[in-house]
Amino acid sequence: MAAAGGSLSHSGLRGREDEIGQIAALIAAVARTGSGALTLIRGEPGIGKTTLLTEAVVRARAAGYWAGVGKADELHHVVPLSSLATCLHGDRPLLAGEALVDLARRHDRRIWLVERLAEAIEARAARGPVLIALDDVQWTDSLSRFALTQLPRRLRTSPVLWLLTGRRGAAGPAEDIVAAAADELPASVVALGPLSDRAIGQLAGDTLGTAVDEQVHGLLEGAGGNPFLAVEMLAGLGTAAASGEPLPSGLVAGVRGRLRSLRPDTLRFLQMGAVLGRDFRFPHAAALCGRAPATLIEALEEAVHAGLLDDDGTRLVFRHDLLRQAVYADIPPSARKALHRAAARHLVSEGHQPVEAVSHILRGALPGDEEAVELLRRAADDVLPFTPGTAADLVTHALELVPTARPLWFAVGEQAIVCLTRVGRNREALATGARLLECRPPVETLGRLQAALGATLWNMDLADELRRRTEAALALGGAAPEVEARLAALRALALSRSPDLVPARAAGENALRAALAAGDGPAHVQALFALGEIALNAGENAVALERFAALSAVEPAFLPEEIVAYQHVDDFRTSERLLLKAVGDARGLREAMLLWAQGQQHLELGRLDDAETDFVTMERLEDDVRVPVQQVNARVIRSRIALLRGDRETARRHLDAARVRLAVKPNPGNTAAVRFLEAVHADADGDAGLAVDRIHRVREQGPFLRWRLLRTWVGSATRMALKGADRALAEDLAAQAVAHAERNPSVPTAAGVAARALGLVRDDLALLESAVALLEASPRPLVRAAARADLGRALLAADRTPQAVAALTEAHAAFTASGAHAAAARVRRDLRSAGAADRRTASRQRPVQGWEALTTSEKRVARLVSQGHSNRAAADLLAVSPHTVNTHLTSAFRKLSVNSRVQLANLVMALPDD
Repeated sequence: MAAAGGSLSHSGLRGREDEIGQIAALIAAVARTGSGALTLIRGEPGIGKTTLLTEAVVRARAAGYWAGVGKADELHHVVPLSSLATCLHGDRPLLAGEALVDLARRHDRRIWLVERLAEAIEARAARGPVLIALDDVQWTDSLSRFALTQLPRRLRTSPVLWLLTGRRGAAGPAEDIVAAAADELPASVVALGPLSDRAIGQLAGDTLGTAVDEQVHGLLEGAGGNPFLAVEMLAGLGTAAASGEPLPSGLVAGVRGRLRSLRPDTLRFLQMGAVLGRDFRFPHAAALCGRAPATLIEALEEAVHAGLLDDDGTRLVFRHDLLRQAVYADIPPSARKALHRAAARHLVSEGHQPVEAVSHILRGALPGDEEAVELLRRAADDVLPFTPGTAADLVTHALELVPTARPLWFAVGEQAIVCLTRVGRNREALATGARLLECRPPVETLGRLQAALGATLWNMDLADELRRRTEAALALGGAAPEVEARLAALRALALSRSPDLVPARAAGENALRAALAAGDGPAHVQALFALGEIALNAGENAVALERFAALSAVEPAFLPEEIVAYQHVDDFRTSERLLLKAVGDARGLREAMLLWAQGQQHLELGRLDDAETDFVTMERLEDDVRVPVQQVNARVIRSRIALLRGDRETARRHLDAARVRLAVKPNPGNTAAVRFLEAVHADADGDAGLAVDRIHRVREQGPFLRWRLLRTWVGSATRMALKGADRALAEDLAAQAVAHAERNPSVPTAAGVAARALGLVRDDLALLESAVALLEASPRPLVRAAARADLGRALLAADRTPQAVAALTEAHAAFTASGAHAAAARVRRDLRSAGAADRRTASRQRPVQGWEALTTSEKRVARLVSQGHSNRAAADLLAVSPHTVNTHLTSAFRKLSVNSRVQLANLVMALPDD
């Protein structure tokens, strides 16, 4: 191995001088700039990827890096975090053993896990540059792959170099990881091609210890420039010379030539090891041989002496995976299946978790193997919370092993529906359910299957079909009490989308009683959620709060729903307290939904900058876990924020994105939200007719008051209806606002919004004054500002100029304070018409680049990070999530044109004191 900065030796790096130069420059750049980078070393097996990676690690350590080195394994790709964990422990662990155990307990929350890993790496990077090196990334487990698509972006502002190796071929994990990082940090690919004839000749000389003659040169042409194959052919040359056999023409043949000189016991031992994987334990291989370990010591010694295995004192490792594959290829296929099945049985008998035996089950189980089915089901249960895709694959494979229409087939099928739905493969889940139901299961089983399909149908926005199925299953009877309770709760949820919510409410109450009587937790949760949805859709905010508070007490994961329910009743103090509690909760439950609740808090309190950050972060997290719950509504709100700011181009872009996302989840609520946003855009464009048309299309989705997104926007909708000369629509909207206020007599915002809508419809100055007075008790500054603006315009029309100027000035100040510059500009025009506008009323928008382009929160984060605080430390000080800090920091880096924390610190230090 060449020393760092020195010349290359015969370590297999002959002919790789250019690639080593690239890697060395990258190591120096990350250390110098303090910002992250990612590189993939890609090439065919045996081309020298591992050797180059090893050389990079040596050079990085010599340059002062902490280096974590790991290797993914083909037979461990199902075990969650198994690949990346190999990079995090060792002689100098990045995470101590206890911390890794803690991660193992909590890795059912992927976003939480990534943040925990990021914090550990970030803390280490604060003391010096870090190298994370992972070999054979094509075999990473799904949880490690998920982390590797997130961590480089999350840590791009820290000196962390990610160095991966992967085989050349079709798109896979390596390409996904590079693509995920490419837009946010330097991401490159080092492609290793065949070595030159000169380099192969030098390598041969290094191996043989003598000059290479023309005959050997000719023989090595068969290596095709592959250094590992060349070395193996040279080793085969020595074996062939001793045995009088011709030189092998390929790798498998070359290894066979070497194996022929081994004793039968050694060959059998190597084959058992090849079944277990590239690395394995001596007692496990002995067990597959059916021998006591002591009787195989000579076989082990011979395999190590032959250069086929390395022994680190704990595990045996094939010197190269190609060696293992060549040995494995000589085992007859039928024998392989039996050996893999035996390996799985042995691992489980030794106390290993089912997931650790799954790779062998997948290779060795035959139809009808109920023991294998049970292991696959247990493994699926274990991995479902954090790698639901893997769980779905395991249980669908288990389903294939069970004969059709057997009781076990239905049980496995029910589990498959749950797993497939969890990962978002809803159509596959529905198709699986159809297959099961076609076989006419017993009545009790049918009820369980329909209950399992409930979440699938709800996710697919098939509320009518959900109602039909649950009613049919309940009518049949015969299901267990807990199953009937779940079906009743699902029926109530389906009815929450119906025009008449009175039967829905009764169904929900009945379902709740049934759930409590059956003592079934899932039915209890489902019934409370259905009742909360029914109350929200009926506009009964106090009742919704009661339901969601009860739900959160039963299942803390629904805390975001409780927080939003408090916002609906204008209790922002309690919602703030709960948000702070959630941010400080290390469990990090449902991070995306918590960000949704936090974004709503900031939006309604007029903090547009922070609301925008929350919705951006929420959308990113939903994209990361591929669970698009609030994507449509987030884009609708971001578009509305952009219009308030006067950024028409950005607003239009968000509208287009909302329409795309609506096509994925076209439920009535999402449809109403997008149609209303289209009305707002049409109004901004001066197209009153189109605006009115879109509001009518909103009403087609259900009564206006049912859609929580629109509750505080009734005044805007009423103004649009009046502009479009549709007085009937305006009166209907006002009437619904009044009905909503009557349902919520203790909510100041509801009463004020209703008075405003009525005042606009009736052109009633007294009602508009009443609206402003009522909204004094509302915590929503933008709602108060809009009412004052309407009052000011009405006062101007009534020639009460002094009072009009006062109302308009207050409205202007509120819009300006929130950053609603377009709304402020409209009020400023009204002030000019009253002869009251001066330079003090002008609102100055932020520039797009430089320190003054940063929002208040971005400046706070920038100052804290420049002082040496980690993302977690800054989040704790600001009482927000690390994900929010990361979004602020990303925006600050872009606006300041910096790439690292060092550059940020230098810039902040040069700023004048505030």
